[in-house]
Amino acid sequence: MRLTLRVWRQKNADAPGTMTPYEVDGISPDMSFLEMLDTLNEQLILDGDDPVAFDHDCREGICGACSLVINGDAHGPERTTTCQLHMRSFSDGDTIDIEPWRAAAFPVVKDLVVDRSAFDRIIQSGGYITAPTGSAPEAHATAVPKPAADTAFEHAECIGCGACVAACPNGSAMLFTSAKVVHLNSLPQGAPERETRVLNMVGTMDAEGFGGCTNTGECATACPKGIPLFSIATMNREFVRAARKR
Repeated sequence: MRLTLRVWRQKNADAPGTMTPYEVDGISPDMSFLEMLDTLNEQLILDGDDPVAFDHDCREGICGACSLVINGDAHGPERTTTCQLHMRSFSDGDTIDIEPWRAAAFPVVKDLVVDRSAFDRIIQSGGYITAPTGSAPEAHATAVPKPAADTAFEHAECIGCGACVAACPNGSAMLFTSAKVVHLNSLPQGAPERETRVLNMVGTMDAEGFGGCTNTGECATACPKGIPLFSIATMNREFVRAARKR
């Protein structure tokens, strides 16, 4: 396959950025999207140019690091992570636009790399439970009802990639935050911090500069792990409950 890539190049956070065209040839349909970018970077290095900076780690769809907007879609045309997107999703001769996440709370570091530490601070503000020190408790020490366990597992699948923020026209982090809140608030182990968790995490989310939610649903559509949209409504109920109790 021969492709034309239009890649966002930005030297650093303070420099202006621009879409730069590149031609790549010999791309196999069985390559992953990141392997295609590796091929581009090998070509750039051989030509004496600066390679394109992009985030990646596990390349197994687990870590959520591979954050790219491809032809206007977070993670590309398939509902998966960028590392699990294969070039057979494109055709020979295609022009592909590759950009970083676009959100005020995710400033560009370089090229396609953005700073997603705002997510870390949201988790730090409430993503924990009260547990005694010492050895790990027995797995069956606290009984968890099956519906609660299913809900917790469903929301624990969130990998924090930020596709929900990139897809949202408002740059909202409501789906991410709700996944973390509902995950722990569904379990009896999370009950002691139930009220403070939702108040602190929502407060931190707002302080980080994420936009408001207007229920467009693009976040759930782009989520590679299928976090459901109703998670936001569940978190809103938790927030009202906690605010009233406060």
